[in-house]
Formats: sequence, structure tokens, C-alpha cells
Amino acid sequence: MALEPHLPLIWAGIIGMAVAMYVILDGFDLGIGILIPFAKDHAERDQMMTSIAPFWDGNETWLVLGGVGLLVAFPLAYAILMPALYLPVIVMLLALVFRGVAFEFRYISRGERLWLAAFCGGSTLAGFSQGVILGTLIAGIRVENGAFAGGAFDWVTPFAFTCGLGVVVGYALLGATWLVMKTEGPLAARARAQSKVLLLAVLAFMAAVSFWTPVAFPRIAERWFSLPNFLYLWPVPLLTALTAFWAWWALETGRDVVPFMASIGLFLLGYLGLVISTFPYLVPPSLTIWKTAAAPASQMFMLVGTLALLPLIFGYTAYVYWLFRGKVKPGEGYH
Repeated sequence: MALEPHLPLIWAGIIGMAVAMYVILDGFDLGIGILIPFAKDHAERDQMMTSIAPFWDGNETWLVLGGVGLLVAFPLAYAILMPALYLPVIVMLLALVFRGVAFEFRYISRGERLWLAAFCGGSTLAGFSQGVILGTLIAGIRVENGAFAGGAFDWVTPFAFTCGLGVVVGYALLGATWLVMKTEGPLAARARAQSKVLLLAVLAFMAAVSFWTPVAFPRIAERWFSLPNFLYLWPVPLLTALTAFWAWWALETGRDVVPFMASIGLFLLGYLGLVISTFPYLVPPSLTIWKTAAAPASQMFMLVGTLALLPLIFGYTAYVYWLFRGKVKPGEGYH
């Protein structure tokens, strides 16, 4: 079939889209969990939780799609990445479980402080684990004879931990700008001030990682700074700077929606930088999407079902966000 040579690219696009959707949509509600200790009182915590109550569990649909898509479409990559990243992946999943349980148990348990700590800790640990996974992928996975050849703690590096902290701060920025967009009263005003501090912190982490990667990893330096690549890629950091300025301007001038949109833009530009640095390697720096792809018949079979379900997922997601549009006022709590 004429489509067969392009199936790995199609599946890479689907998985990349799923990861981007997850980072954006689940990122802001993880950010709420990270920021929950800074709420002034019980009423503000209720207001924060209410702002994400209709969305948070559905947002994780994209994580499932990305993980299952990797297993189905690129089984060799899955078989290598799971042993390499087993511990941070397990920590991430357990953190998400604790976070989900804490979200519901907070309202029916007398130990509210305990469940708030679980909600905050789960959100923070999940974000940190995702950043560690990202940093480890950028650094590269050791592969020999088509199998993982490293150790269980290869992911424990200063670079990976820096990426982990950067993702936590980035999620907190998404959460703060979400509160600016979705809440009213003192909580929204405090979130606006927090967003400015977090925006500067995110830019600091983005700059640190951007300078660190070409210095530590020559293959990435060659990708970005060799000619003619540099002539095509310089707009990416320029757009990042302009988007950051747009976010700051929106926060200073009292906009509600624009700061959240600009924060999403920063994440997407950072994601684009990651793709530029690693594509077409699915297991950097040795295995491409073509080397790790499943048989065309398997990819085609799953593609038919996936393309049938994607419109339903997009439609449901859009409907929920439209149905629960509007701001959460002070005193409106989730019960």
C-alpha cells in the first residue's frame, strides 16, 4: 500500500500530539496541585479545586493514548524505554494515583490536611518525574544489540533533575494562569502575581536547559548551530522570547485569557525545540522511528481504530470545556 512507508511518521505524529495535549491539559491541573499550599484558606482551596473538577480526570486520556500508541506502533522503543525509565515511570503513575484519590477523599474525610498534602505531593512528584523522563530522553539511552544496556539509575543525573524542576515550575505557571482565567476575587489577584514570578522562573529554566544541551550533547549542538540548520531554526528562540513578553504584557495589563494562552505557547515552543533536537530518533541517539516501528499490518490495524476514536475524544473534550466555561466565584466550592 502507498500509505505503508508513511505509517511510522503518522504514528509518531499521533503520539507527539497526544503527549502535547497531555502536557497542556493535565499540566494546568497538576499546577493547581502544586500551588494548593499557597491558598489563603479553606474557601480558596475549594475555589481552586472547583476550577479543575470537571476536567482533571479526562485530561489523562491523552497520557493513555500516548503510552498505548508507543507500545502498539513502536514496540522495540517501548521495550527499551521502559527498562531505562522504569523507576521514574512507576513513581509518576503512583503519584497520579495518590493525587486522584486525594482529590475525592478530601471532601469525605476528616483528615483534610493529609489529603491536601497527598494532592500537592502527588502533583509535584508527577510533574518532576515527567521532567526527569524528558531529561533522560534528551541525554540519550544506552542501547546494545537492540536492547537497553544501561543501569536502573542512569536517569539520576543533574541534567535530568534540572529538567524535572523546570517541568514542575512550568506546570505551576500553567496552573497560576489557569486561575487567572477561571477564578475571580482575591485568589485570581494572587494568581496573577504568582504568574509573574513563575514566568521568570520558567524562562530561567528554559535558558539553562537551552545552553546546557548543546554544551553537553554535541549531536544537539550540531543540529541547532550547523549551517544551514541555524538559518531555519533561529525563529524558535525568537518566538519564545516574544511569547514570554506577550505573557508578561497580558499579566501587567489585566488580561484574563491571554496569560494562559501564552503559557501554552511557551510549552509548545519548548516541545518544538525538543522535537527539533531529537527527531527522527525515538530512542536517542541511536534508534529512529523507522527502526523501532511495528509491522505495517499492525500499525494499519490500530490506526483505523485510533482515527475513528480521535474525533470522539476531541469532541468530548471540547464539549466539556465549553459546558463548564466561565469563572468560579469566591464561595463556589466543589462538594
